[in-house]
This record gives sequence, C-alpha cells and structure tokens, in this order.
Amino acid sequence: MKRSTIITATSLALGTALISGTANFVAKISVTVVKDPIVFTTLKNAMVALLLVGIILGAKKWSEIKTLNRRHWLKLIAIGLIGGSVPFALYFTGLTHTSALNASLIHKTLFLWVLLLAIPLLKERMTKWQWVGIGAVAVANLFIGGFQGFKFNTGELMILAATMLWAIENIIAKIALKDISSLTVAGARMIFGSIALITFLAIRGGGTAVAHLSNVQWGWTLLVSALLLGYVITWYAALKRAPATYVATLLVSATLVTNTLTAIFITHTFPLVQIGSALFVTLGAYLMIKFAKPAAEIASNNISPVQTPAEGGR
Repeated sequence: MKRSTIITATSLALGTALISGTANFVAKISVTVVKDPIVFTTLKNAMVALLLVGIILGAKKWSEIKTLNRRHWLKLIAIGLIGGSVPFALYFTGLTHTSALNASLIHKTLFLWVLLLAIPLLKERMTKWQWVGIGAVAVANLFIGGFQGFKFNTGELMILAATMLWAIENIIAKIALKDISSLTVAGARMIFGSIALITFLAIRGGGTAVAHLSNVQWGWTLLVSALLLGYVITWYAALKRAPATYVATLLVSATLVTNTLTAIFITHTFPLVQIGSALFVTLGAYLMIKFAKPAAEIASNNISPVQTPAEGGR
C-alpha cells in the first residue's frame, strides 16, 4: 500500500468519523421529533438512495454497472439487505429507548466485530503497535460512561444487533470492493436497503404517517440524510483503500465528536473520565496510523483469494 493511498484512506476514515459522530448526536434528536423510527429511517435512506443514483449517473458509472456479473449482484444485494435495511430499522428503533452517547458507544464496538471477522476471513494483519492501538481504543470505549451506564435494555440490544450486522456487511463490502467502485457499492447499499425498507413500511401501512409529517420533521430528516450521504461515500472510499480493521478502528474517533456535542448542548459538562477517553482514542488512532504501512506490508505477504488488496480507486 502506497503512502499516498494510506494518507487518502486515513483522511477519508477520519472524515467518516466526524460525520458519524455528528450524525449520532443529531439522529437522537431527529428520531424523537419524527417519532416513528421506521418512517424516519426509511425516508432518509430513500433520499440518500435517490441522491446516490444521481451521483452515480453523473460520475458515469453506468458502464461499470452494465459489466457486473451474477456474483457481483449477489454481493451488492447482500450488502443492501444486511447493511442498508434491517440494521437501520434496529438502530433507530433502539435509539428511541437509549441515549445518543450509549448508542454511539455501542456502535463504536463495530471495530471489534470487524476485527474478529477480518482476521480469519480477509487475512488482515497488524503490527504489535497497532494491537496496542486497538487496546487503547477498547479502553477508551469503556471509559465513556463505563459499562455501568448500560441498562442492557431492548434499545441497547437492538443497537448491538445492528452493529454486528454492519460488521458482517463490512466484510462482504471489502470483498466486493476488490472489483467494484466504492460509489457503486455505496449506491447498492442504500438502493437495495431502501427498497426493503419501503416494502416493509408499505406492508405496515406507514404511508399515512409520511403524508402528515410537518416541515420541522422533514427538516430534521433532510439534515440526517445529508450526513448519511457523506458517511456512506467517505466510508466506502476509505474501505476501498485500506484494511477493514484499520478504517473501523479509526471510526471510533466519532465517539469524541458525539461526546463533545453532548457536553456542549445537553449535559453542559465535560467530565474527567471523558477527557481520559479522548486521550486513549487519540493514542489508539495515532498508533494505527503510524504503523499503517508496515501492517500493509505484512498483509501483502498473506493475501488469499478472498482478501481485498488495499490499493484503491482502480
């Protein structure tokens, strides 16, 4: 993996973390305002899907889409169903029953689930210092409120289930990104996922609720949709260029953003424990970035047929 590729992937992953941290905070308010989490997540996902269709056509990706074979389509459909529909319904329903901070903390365990899957399935490897970095990030997650803040209620369990599904999606996406552009994969996730959500909403009879949304509710939905669009574009672009474990670990930085926004607008305090967490996340991210190139060189000697090379943008 070239140094320029590492720099690009790192910038994209950290950009995703910034968007994700903001989205976690805003989504808690938005889903409360809209009230029905299924209507909310279906609308915002459908909006993003439509925007991505326009972007894909504008980027002249139609020629790529026409060359996709049956195996490619099966992967893209799986990404849409596993990553773009069910987990969104679980996450936003769960978010109505827990705090934005707890939701963010649970979601940021994503890197652990990706780690457990990527090492055996993608043959990804890390240096010993990156393992130290992962340990620092894990400790940071424990620091934010600590496990004592969890109630292990239905909401938190739904968010955990969504996170695990997103981890599985990441592995499938990493494999798909070997042959398909990140924009097409992002589009497939949102388009197929939206079709599934719209179908569910129609069966449930949610059309009436959509028709009666106020301007304020539409405004919040549009705001979260914009954040989600930025998230999927930068996330898959980063995943195209770097190991899944690398980008998933850097995503934990989003917790710092959610934490800061919560302190400024909700709690009006920034406890010492959260400062400690920020230091551990910063240390972990630094070690992951510092030793990214040596890790890529290790992985290049262990490439298997299912592993995705870390060279992106081709």
